[in-house]
Amino acid sequence: MGSRAARLVLLCALAAATAACSDDKNKTEPNPNVLPARYQVEVVETLREQIFAKNDTTSITGAMITEPILRTVGAAPRYVVCVRYVAHGTAYNITANVERIGYFYAGHLNQLIETTGDECKGAAYKPFPDLDKACIGTGCKSQ
Repeated sequence: MGSRAARLVLLCALAAATAACSDDKNKTEPNPNVLPARYQVEVVETLREQIFAKNDTTSITGAMITEPILRTVGAAPRYVVCVRYVAHGTAYNITANVERIGYFYAGHLNQLIETTGDECKGAAYKPFPDLDKACIGTGCKSQ
């Protein structure tokens, strides 16, 4: 019985040693600055699922978006987009002008937050009809 236990311990030690020598060291980090290909789709999905679902926004008008551009964020370059829209809500018949900036990492939207200053100053906006047409009200079905 002692020899079986010794073999089991040896087998576990070999498995651990093999795992330590795996390809983890050969894996490369993703390129953080891949041009976002589906940026408009990701912006609409993020707004619908993470922002509009948590407030009383029922429709959007006047949506505008920029093309992704490389901008220094902190100490590193990252692709960003700016989004503007008018949000309409049911509570107190609210209408609000909103401007958000989206940060991308490895080609995917990582963060979409309201601007707090001049982050989108001078941005070259273009119409964003996909957001204007997005079904975001409480009676909407998933698209």
